[in-house]
Formats: sequence, structure tokens, C-alpha cells
Amino acid sequence: MEPRAYGVFMTQSGAAPITGVLLAAGAGTRLGRGPKALLPFRGRTLVEVLADTLFDGGCREVVVVLGAEAERIAGTTELDRYTVVENANWAKGMSGSFRAGIEAASPGNSILVALVDQPGLTPTAVSRLLGSHRPGRITAAAYPDESGHLKRRHPVIIDVGLRAEAAAAASGDTGARSFLKAHPGLVDLVDCSDLCSGEDLDTKDQLHLLDG
Repeated sequence: MEPRAYGVFMTQSGAAPITGVLLAAGAGTRLGRGPKALLPFRGRTLVEVLADTLFDGGCREVVVVLGAEAERIAGTTELDRYTVVENANWAKGMSGSFRAGIEAASPGNSILVALVDQPGLTPTAVSRLLGSHRPGRITAAAYPDESGHLKRRHPVIIDVGLRAEAAAAASGDTGARSFLKAHPGLVDLVDCSDLCSGEDLDTKDQLHLLDG
């Protein structure tokens, strides 16, 4: 039976609460339409919808990390119910935003890291990840490739006991990638392909992802 979504925190018994960290600091250069956070989506903006998705999926709190045009985004979106932080060094890569999100999350919480350019993410997928997470582990959304093998994608839950090590390992534009590659035995893959698309919105030919 799936955990219930919409703001109700549910994970494996004994697990720490989970903070959703939404990385939304990029300038959207490849897409050429300004920061992806401000792209129109479902009558709102992508950053607003994705922040609500994390909370509605069961995250105890949500941290939104802004960077490019942070002041404009903060002034034109409704994110008051969430913690909004700015990564002033966003242009140096995702690692700074990753660390800023971890630092802003409540002490004692595990973190679920999500990207603002995944419009297909749903509360039910977030809820499945929360319900599948086990203490001391890393839980990642996964989607099958053409051969049927599951490939790790976002969101990724990093257990509270691994937060500091994951932040220290982040560099450049890798975020948690180097840490995850260094600890493959800790990663549990959760197939979310029946609930949402794991596709990233990176190029103009993917703008159809905003039609959902």
C-alpha cells in the first residue's frame, strides 16, 4: 500500500523527517528562455509547482535554492510557505546550490534533492520515494532504459547520517553525483516510471513537457 501524499509525512518506521531541497538556481542558458524556475507551467511557474509537489508528496519542509535572477524570481512567485535561499555563486555549478540546500534544511532531517527542470514529477512519485526510504541509505528515483535496466535519476533522498559527507564531496556541477558514484552499495533504486516522467527540460525540443 502506497504512503498517502499531500503533506502527510510517511517513511519507513524510525526514519528521520525529510526536507525537500529544490535546486532552481540555473540561468536556463541552453533553453534560451531565462531561468527555468520562471517558465509558465499549469497556470503558475515551474518553481511554484515543483515546490508544492515536494510538499504535497510528503516532505516535512521544502527549501528552494535560487541563483540566477534570484531577486526577480523571489519577487514574482508565491513561495512564502517555504524556505528560500540564494546561492550567489550559482554560475560555478550545481554543487554550491546542493550545499546551500543541505545547510538550510533542519538539522536532523534527511534530504530529498529534486531539480526544477523535471516538470513531470508528481506528488505520488515523491510519496513512493519517501515510503521506500530506509535509514542509513540513499533512495533514488529510477527509470528503465531501452534495455529495461533501471537508471538512477532525480529525486534522490540522502539520509541524515550521510548529509555532511555528501555536501563535502560535491564539486563543480556534479552536486551529489560523485558521492553517489563512490557509494553504489548504499543506493536503492525505486522505479517511478509508472507515476511520472523523469525527463529533464534542457532543450527547446523538450518544451512539450510543459504541456502536461
